[in-house]
Amino acid sequence: MAIEMIASLDLAAAETIADLALAEAARAGVNVCVAVVDRAGYPLVFKRQPGAPFHSIDIALDKAYTAVSFGLATGKWDKRLAEGSEMLRHGLMHRERFVSFGGGLPIKFDGARVGAIGISGGSEAQDIAFGEAALAAWQENLPV
Repeated sequence: MAIEMIASLDLAAAETIADLALAEAARAGVNVCVAVVDRAGYPLVFKRQPGAPFHSIDIALDKAYTAVSFGLATGKWDKRLAEGSEMLRHGLMHRERFVSFGGGLPIKFDGARVGAIGISGGSEAQDIAFGEAALAAWQENLPV
């Protein structure tokens, strides 16, 4: 029997990605919470800027968990749910940690899902933009 090793984000990368997202939010003058999880959905890094809403703590964690669970950005769920059955919409929307609005993004390395980031505290568009900017900056600095 062969065992396939699947890569997961490490702590150093998670820390870097979180810091990049916080820097983007700080430039915009928005206080956010940032969660970065490994490929199994377990938190690696969580950071909260002073002044970020307390509810954003759990929301950021749940956005990251949802994004890594399905490999789909949380902001893409409204279209997916609209195309799905009533049973799908009902089932997913009642899951305790499922988030269907933007701010959760899967993190990929060499085409494999290795983790996810969740950001909460800004508008939906801001949370998405901070995450996308952080991931783009992180990927620019990866060894080729």
